[in-house]
Amino acid sequence: MLRGLRRRWDSYKYRFVPWLALNLRRKRRTLRYVPESSQDKIISDEDVFETLLKIFKALFINDFSRQAHILAFLPEIKHKYLELLTVEQKLSKVHSCNPLSQHVFSPEEVLFNTLGFMVSRDRSSLVSAGTGVFVTKGFVRKGTVVSMYPGTVYRKHEPIFFQSLGNPFIFRCIDGVLIDGNDKGLSRSVYRSCCRRDQLGPFQMSDESWLTAAPQNPLAVGQYVNNCSHEKAANVCYQEFDVPAYFPVELKQYLPNIVYSHDIESLLRCIVLVTLRDIKQGEELFSNYYTVVS
Repeated sequence: MLRGLRRRWDSYKYRFVPWLALNLRRKRRTLRYVPESSQDKIISDEDVFETLLKIFKALFINDFSRQAHILAFLPEIKHKYLELLTVEQKLSKVHSCNPLSQHVFSPEEVLFNTLGFMVSRDRSSLVSAGTGVFVTKGFVRKGTVVSMYPGTVYRKHEPIFFQSLGNPFIFRCIDGVLIDGNDKGLSRSVYRSCCRRDQLGPFQMSDESWLTAAPQNPLAVGQYVNNCSHEKAANVCYQEFDVPAYFPVELKQYLPNIVYSHDIESLLRCIVLVTLRDIKQGEELFSNYYTVVS
């Protein structure tokens, strides 16, 4: 029996690992084939990096008054952000003699003001699908990073068995790296523990708020994007992205991923969801769980 299960595991080549019996059933699936890893890039890593940098900087500036503990250690960075804040105030016609007293927007409003759209969780349009993710305001162009898949990042040799039981949120990367996007139970506890382990004084190396109903990174809802169907085709695609070592330390507080084992030599793996076509306000996001990654 164990050998049989092992053979089935070795032959399983989809994006989400088959810990649930539902994933092992023989049923009609909407398949997406990726013959080579290079073909699983809808946009370049540079475009992903620039998008994340743009929205994270906007979130940081919006929350500037609460960043004093970080900026005290980075005086040159503080000067740069004060200049950006001044420009931002002029563009939004918010004038103040005190740069720390600017109008504060919600994270969703910052996303709209920066990238031109909002995304949020709501009841899915699919029957019995539970929660889904919708474009609630604005317009998203094809080839845009519209969401991120949060969670703890596990390499091949790291223990994830108990976290995986009854867990439909475990995403598998092409190289076998796993990301646990479950915000409940043991998965939640592991993520929070890793976040606090890696915190360096006032510097948070990841975002813990996606575990709540009010994430400070409004893109960190990708684990709730539902699988496409034959009636509703996929309009977003998963894309792997390794956060470069030169990523600004003050902006890491918005990254919704953390490594299970601390290793300064490995880059943090993130998953972004990129649009496959233009998406209008009110549309639900659909991905393809059954992407063949061989």
